Amino acid sequence: MTKTDTSLFDVDLSDLPLDDLRLALAPAIAEAAVFDGWSEAAVVSAAEAAGVSVDVALYAFADGPMAMIAAWIAHIDAAMARALSAETLATMKVRERIRRLIRFRLDAQAGREETLRRALAIMASPRHVLASARLGWHSADVMWRLAGDTAVDLNHYSKRATLAGIYAATLAVFVDDESAGKVDTLAFLDRRIDGVMRFEKLKGQMLRRDMPHFSPIRLLGRLRYPAR
Repeated sequence: MTKTDTSLFDVDLSDLPLDDLRLALAPAIAEAAVFDGWSEAAVVSAAEAAGVSVDVALYAFADGPMAMIAAWIAHIDAAMARALSAETLATMKVRERIRRLIRFRLDAQAGREETLRRALAIMASPRHVLASARLGWHSADVMWRLAGDTAVDLNHYSKRATLAGIYAATLAVFVDDESAGKVDTLAFLDRRIDGVMRFEKLKGQMLRRDMPHFSPIRLLGRLRYPAR
């Protein structure tokens, strides 16, 4: 697995708006978090490496570890969108599009398992559960949009909830996977995607337009006036 390019030195960061500065510093903070955790020390290390005012960097991440983790996830979201555009994925089957998108995210975190482990522990804290769910939902939404999904009905929500669950479960395997090339993680991912695809196929068969639809009103009517 290869990492995404996370160089801080391609652009001048000194005059960036705070949102852009967070994104720019996020990879270096994630790198420092291996040793310093998601802490002010990691922010200071990243700022010094980039030649950015430490005070400005600390202000940008004044909300603490979740702000740092959110910036790291946003950085991966943006890098994924650049590397795997909707046009690039259009020639693939949906199964392969989702696999490629998740694989990119895993590649982006390869070699930073300790950073990820610490991030997951913070995100699992009860006070961060809602914020973590929003981050997972947003990443799933980005992936589905890149995969070409245009659903606006209930499927819009069920697809994103399902994908967020697959990705979260895959990360839990990935973080402790010591197999060569993370083959155990990739096999796990394939099994999860296959399971979802089988379910979606079955659901599609059950909801075909040429099949009778379940009608609550019809059921209530039959309960009240049984067929003779």
